[in-house]
Amino acid sequence: MPVADSDGTSIYYERHGSGPAILFVHGSGGHHAAWWQQVAALRAEFTVVTVDLRGFGKSDSAGTTFDGQDFPGDVVAVLDQEDLTDVMLVGQSIGSVAALRAGLLRPERVGSVVLGHSLGGISHPELTELAAADRAEAVKLPVIDRLLTRRFQRERADLTFLFQQMGTFNVAKMADLRNLNTDGPTIRQIQDSGVAVAFLAGERDAVLSVKTVSRAHELLPGSHLAVVPDAPHSMYWEAPAQYNAAVAHLRRTLTGQKEAA
Repeated sequence: MPVADSDGTSIYYERHGSGPAILFVHGSGGHHAAWWQQVAALRAEFTVVTVDLRGFGKSDSAGTTFDGQDFPGDVVAVLDQEDLTDVMLVGQSIGSVAALRAGLLRPERVGSVVLGHSLGGISHPELTELAAADRAEAVKLPVIDRLLTRRFQRERADLTFLFQQMGTFNVAKMADLRNLNTDGPTIRQIQDSGVAVAFLAGERDAVLSVKTVSRAHELLPGSHLAVVPDAPHSMYWEAPAQYNAAVAHLRRTLTGQKEAA
């Protein structure tokens, strides 16, 4: 069982396939197995790494509370143990915050970061205001309606049930991740790192609007934007073919912006 040591905490991860590396960072209800539709589709062309943040899945969950500020270090521990370079980190929702911070901690290992359905915790007053407005609308909906479309819930009751069951394997909760958003990186810090950033959004995301994500893209020079039509917040689960195609395209085309030594 592959385990990395993150400052004394055991972090479970898996490595599949071969080729250019993609490391997926789950959100508040996920863990390594949530990426089953991505691993199966991408491992023939890429090295696919999945990880359980502390308190999630098979990683150390001995505590009753967890500090989200430790999550980027969990990702870094896996990067270091596997000696990965030119990795593309792909975050889902708030997992994107951990992914971006990990990329900034190890720019020599990370070539790019994909912020899936997230602003990555970027510190910018306009983006903070826009995200707060989106959140105020999202909380009016039942949690499941924020994540999956109602049509999908009707037509795929089986996968909707499995999606909800995924979170029951975790000890950590959404509240443990929220403080990841505090003291986030500035646009200048991201630019100076040389790490390429892409925003991956779903047209029907009920948590973070395309308008907000598009504005973040505009404010971050050199960033990339991919918007998948008719896709919800948990696109990776509901629309895996479109999601996988977008991730594969970004992996093939994104490179770090570091200057040659």
